[in-house]
Amino acid sequence: MTTVKCVVWDLDNTVWDGVLLEDGDVKLRPGVVDVLKTLDERGILHSVASRNDHDAAMAKLEELGIAEYFLYPQINWGNKSDSVKAVAEAINIGIDTLAFVDDQPFERDEVRFTHPQVLCIDALDAERIPGLPEMHPRFVTADSRERRHLYRADAARNVAEDGHEGTAEEFLTSLNMRFTIAPAQERDLQRAEELTVRTNQLNATGYTYSYEELDAFRQSPDHDLLVAGLEDTYGTYGKIGLALVERGQDAWTVKLLLMSCRVMSRGVGSVLLAHLIRQAAAAGVKLRAEFVATSRNRSMYVTYKFAGFRETTDGGEISVLEHDLARVPEFPPYMEVLIES
Repeated sequence: MTTVKCVVWDLDNTVWDGVLLEDGDVKLRPGVVDVLKTLDERGILHSVASRNDHDAAMAKLEELGIAEYFLYPQINWGNKSDSVKAVAEAINIGIDTLAFVDDQPFERDEVRFTHPQVLCIDALDAERIPGLPEMHPRFVTADSRERRHLYRADAARNVAEDGHEGTAEEFLTSLNMRFTIAPAQERDLQRAEELTVRTNQLNATGYTYSYEELDAFRQSPDHDLLVAGLEDTYGTYGKIGLALVERGQDAWTVKLLLMSCRVMSRGVGSVLLAHLIRQAAAAGVKLRAEFVATSRNRSMYVTYKFAGFRETTDGGEISVLEHDLARVPEFPPYMEVLIES
């Protein structure tokens, strides 16, 4: 069962009773606000897919006091399936992690036919949504409680980037980014498990680990479990990276390397890997990395290749890559990297 990351709502006769363009005095449907707040507190996001006049609908959401809950609302006259897809792309999550709520069977069927992975829900069942098993992440972490605000900060960054005149590196420099790398503490483990479960595109192996497994690695004398965080002028991104390294006498092996999809465009994807290369070089050991190809993580293979890793063995499902340590990478000049011990 896939945990839902975002619920996409229709508006007319779903979020509110009535049709906005026929009756401007529409009222919120009973229980909808409670559903929005409950899921938001669990770190489940909300968006909109509505056939409506954009400006009128946004004005009504503002008037009703709930506009802040909806990220990247798709309010237009196109197909709902296109709008649902646009939400997934804007948030940068898999479409199989979306739910769609609509009062019209035709609209649900159209989305279900085009995107069979999407969980489609009748608006009549909206008040029961928080009780669905797909709406219960295993842990509710500090990062998940703040997820909506983190995405809103990302949207502000994107607006600033679109309006920036200059090079991409100049924009990244203007963000005053601070990237931290530290050994995982017990308080980090819930978020660490959440990262392994939620991150698909930027997970080099696709492995998921439970809280208990991660805690065992954290305490193991033969492993390093590292967490990465990022903040900038607009605020914190939270904990956005995780690495698990198995330390042998002559070689270290990266068993897990992942980064949150939210930071893909910030030029930080290789920073954690660069740190591991530098640490291995300083220790005088070989650095290897496991890679398991999935339908989504091709970019992580490219990250390894650009960092100087070459395949040594192809064990079928698991490929093993190795860095010759001839060239130890520098950290990007547009950010401050802080290493905690």
